[in-house]
Amino acid sequence: MEAPIGPARADPPPMPRPHLLTQHWLDVAFLHWAVDPDAVRHLLPAGVAPDVADGSTYVGLIPFRLVGTAVAGGPPVPWGTFLETNVRLYSVDAAGRRGVVFRCMAAESRPAVAAGRAVFGLPYRWASMRFGRAGALRGYSARLRGPGPPVRSRVAVAPVGPPIDGPLERFLTARWGLHVGHLGRTWYLPTTHVAWPLRRAEVHELDDGLLAAAGLGDLARRPPDHVAFSGGVAATFGCPVLTAPVSTGRPDNGAAPSG
Repeated sequence: MEAPIGPARADPPPMPRPHLLTQHWLDVAFLHWAVDPDAVRHLLPAGVAPDVADGSTYVGLIPFRLVGTAVAGGPPVPWGTFLETNVRLYSVDAAGRRGVVFRCMAAESRPAVAAGRAVFGLPYRWASMRFGRAGALRGYSARLRGPGPPVRSRVAVAPVGPPIDGPLERFLTARWGLHVGHLGRTWYLPTTHVAWPLRRAEVHELDDGLLAAAGLGDLARRPPDHVAFSGGVAATFGCPVLTAPVSTGRPDNGAAPSG
């Protein structure tokens, strides 16, 4: 029987030790598209279902700077600061744990790509990447390396207006773990950090091929339904745990889009 799914909680649940990794996620742009849960259900690992707010689930395109990766409380590793752009979906398991499912993780650190793929089974791809700032404007670019046709992403956003913290913002960003299929099982990797300090943002440029490469078609051809920006948070990862199966029903937290 599935655990009841309540409103997304702004504060993280307690995370037992030992902790595996710490990182800082900085200059984070959140671009989101609302989609029918059935359109992405087949892209999730076994045992998790799309998490739903007001009848929709979401696809996220998230470029950011990852800074200061440290293992098990030690000093930052030499390869632990790099640019990254993620394509992610939103998931929930039978225990009621909300998470994200990464479909593509473009990163410019080859050691991080190798470690993420080997240890956690994450869909990391090595990429050439750039980040720039001009006033309030932040620009991000990525080009996947390796065989196959070229895949590129260019995003530029600028934060505008006061801070935002509504039900939809919490649904999209208060995700205290990730679900990943690895070694024939589905795992939940918990994370913790303070609540994201968010501002609404405007898109100045969007020319993205990562969504299509992640199996999401031409979604990037239409404007995102929600755009936000954060200066960043410090994050900590805990130990992975196995998930239990979940039905194909649509858990809905009752959150209504806030803009």
